[in-house]
Amino acid sequence: MFATGGGLARCGAIRQEEILKRLLRLLSMTLCALLLAAPLGRAGAQAAEEPAVIATVRGQGLEILGSFDAPGGLRGYAGLAGDQPVAVYVTPDGRHAIIGAMIDAEGNDVGAEAMSKLVAGPMTDRIWTQLQNSHWVPDGKPDAPRIVYTFSDPNCPYCNRFWHEARPWVDAGKVQLRHILVGVIRPDSAPKAAAIFTAGHPEQALHENEEGYKQGGIKPAESIPEKIQVWLDENELLMADLGFRGTPGILFKDAEGVLQKRNGMPRSGDLDTVLGPR
Repeated sequence: MFATGGGLARCGAIRQEEILKRLLRLLSMTLCALLLAAPLGRAGAQAAEEPAVIATVRGQGLEILGSFDAPGGLRGYAGLAGDQPVAVYVTPDGRHAIIGAMIDAEGNDVGAEAMSKLVAGPMTDRIWTQLQNSHWVPDGKPDAPRIVYTFSDPNCPYCNRFWHEARPWVDAGKVQLRHILVGVIRPDSAPKAAAIFTAGHPEQALHENEEGYKQGGIKPAESIPEKIQVWLDENELLMADLGFRGTPGILFKDAEGVLQKRNGMPRSGDLDTVLGPR
């Protein structure tokens, strides 16, 4: 599943109105114990293949990825609302569904294992593609065997710390960091990000900012080109969609190829998990 690890620290609040919009959208789709009534009278091949209520939840924006056996005569369905896994349990008549976790008498989530198997792969592929298509600055060899994405603000002290902590892996050619730049901490964050993006060699400009962080970092751009502002806005919205509330927001694939994330600077003992073996 899309796991979150304990970050040591993070900074840089993104715009609250964008956060609220996305939280409300996800919350409206993932409320536990929401009872849905399916429309009557559905006919044809699709009605025979899946319960009518599943068509209803699809119509409300939930993506169904597969089904699994569930207790009590129910049928479980694995869904995605944005990047959030959602379990749907359908009654035997196919006309009603309960959305949320089902637990047994011992408090165990009976659908957890099936949800992990059905959701982890598609969710990883989708989010990884979003990351690849975002606007980022490479840091390390392009043929490095491990890719780590990080939402970074040029004024973020924890982003700077992560940049320094990652040097042994990056310099050895084991990891390429991809910095998805945002400007959320101070008024000159976006102009600094623009200065990095528009430099003749963005990777060198990024190094200049990180190496000279304590002295103020890179000189901010006098103005932000329209295209770069669009890039920054898109990066910021992606950061919100993926559930990050500050920087750094770090994403990587584990040994099984499943997407993992860290909110904030990883703890020292977690760096080998995020960056791989030294």
